[in-house]
Amino acid sequence: MGQPSDIEIARAATKRPIQEIGAKLGIPAEQLLPYGHDKAKVSADFIAAQAQRPDGKLILVTAINPTPAGEGKTTTTVGLGDGLNRIGKKAAICIREASLGPNFGMKGGAAGGGYAQVVPMEEMNLHFTGDFHAITSAHNLLSAMIDNHVYWGNELEIDLRRVTWRRVLDMNDRALRQVVASLGGVANGFPRETGFDITVASEVMAILCLSADLKDLKRRLGDMIVAYRRDKTPVTCRDIGADGAMTVLLKDAMQPNLVQTLENNPAFVHGGPFANIAHGCNSVVATRTALKLADYVVTEAGFGADLGAEKFFDIKCRKAGLKPAAAVIVATCRALKMNGGVAKADLGAESVEAVTKGCANLARHIENVQGFGVPVIVAINHFVTDTDAEIRALKEGVASLGVEAVLCKHWAKGSAGIEELATLVAELADRGEADFSPLYPDDMPLFDKIETIAKRIYRAGNVTADQSVRNQLAEWEKAGHGKLPVCMAKTQYSFTTDPNVRGAPSGHSLPVREVRLSAGAGFVVAICGEIMTMPGLPRVPAAQSITLNEDGNIEGLF
Repeated sequence: MGQPSDIEIARAATKRPIQEIGAKLGIPAEQLLPYGHDKAKVSADFIAAQAQRPDGKLILVTAINPTPAGEGKTTTTVGLGDGLNRIGKKAAICIREASLGPNFGMKGGAAGGGYAQVVPMEEMNLHFTGDFHAITSAHNLLSAMIDNHVYWGNELEIDLRRVTWRRVLDMNDRALRQVVASLGGVANGFPRETGFDITVASEVMAILCLSADLKDLKRRLGDMIVAYRRDKTPVTCRDIGADGAMTVLLKDAMQPNLVQTLENNPAFVHGGPFANIAHGCNSVVATRTALKLADYVVTEAGFGADLGAEKFFDIKCRKAGLKPAAAVIVATCRALKMNGGVAKADLGAESVEAVTKGCANLARHIENVQGFGVPVIVAINHFVTDTDAEIRALKEGVASLGVEAVLCKHWAKGSAGIEELATLVAELADRGEADFSPLYPDDMPLFDKIETIAKRIYRAGNVTADQSVRNQLAEWEKAGHGKLPVCMAKTQYSFTTDPNVRGAPSGHSLPVREVRLSAGAGFVVAICGEIMTMPGLPRVPAAQSITLNEDGNIEGLF
């Protein structure tokens, strides 16, 4: 018999009442707003009262570029949090909430895996505490109010061809990417082309995750640009008058969710912006809360370090004043073999040569993270098919860069399999060697920021962009948006914009197709190559295997 499935492990877990988990962090029971017995929101009043407490040490878990072989970043984040608690440290983890679209599509859930999971796994991967539904409702309220404003006379003189605010749905549905709305006659308004994005791509999601509190949330919502007039002057959410009602809808969603790991350690699960189109990190309010209550906080950033870690450092840490103490880069022998040219079907066969070749991708990420002044350690997420020779090659490849790589077996053994990494990470964070600074200063011109990321992180030779893109950036600078950081939207699979180029390419050209202003979230999005803001379902969606069994338990969720 092999290891039981993730959902079977999660269902067999012995969960503690959420008040006990809160007590581990010093949260009084009356400051928890319970959603059942095993999850709760932490009250805004309690969070505000912690402002003067010192911060714990922030540890980022990131990874090499994702491959179909799997890396296990969330599993490692959960395992490391459990491991730190196991060795006697007071630690909490902070991860993102799962989106329904990928759950029923191809990616599956976002609660970790094996014996390093967050529970309740089913609720976390489904409706959870309703945060995503609140974001969907707030976003679509604004959409409705824009069309309603136009219907009742268009006092703001919105140019219907320049309404940039679309609609959202937390589901993968390619049929809704481009639609025509308001068909069916005069009573339904003025027909216009629009479309749907997935909820995690909404600027409202990014705002919720970057806001300090409800007052900050309302200001940022009001700042969002939703359309333009014929003279190209912007129309904001505040102009439409939707910011107040949207804040009301998001009032509870702003409060972070507390749950637990399989080993009954505290986990904050809050927010989930897209890691391509947005910044791919859990909420600032959850991370800040955890830092006030724990000595070590382990968090993750979406996709590989070229996207996730860069945005974590340049957007989230810059905006929230966070200073990471250490970073863990997750790699697997399997994924490195793919980077070394081995096809997925052939990963079962030993290939030390491919591991060594694939280490170039890992080395690039190590250099990049170190470039932010953050010390690095590598976590080798162990698979039973890994051979001793492959693991040795990976360790030697990393050692040649002056960095340590640690074999981790948390997936199979929980915290007992990751003690060594936990000990080394705590020592690394405690040494205080981090000298964090973002990649570029606030006052650098926007196009130069794009070039800096492209050349220093992706190792591109040059950046190409139409004159219209450069003109747009110049206009935004003139309008006072020049100090904003840049959020790069590109494929997660490669340092280039071609998802098929693995390894560590350099000297390539980075095309910037268009730029978008997220004035409320506080960043400029540079879209490089083809980026999908509404995914589709695969030929055989995971949804086909998800069902309730005769006992009323969910099956097929992973």
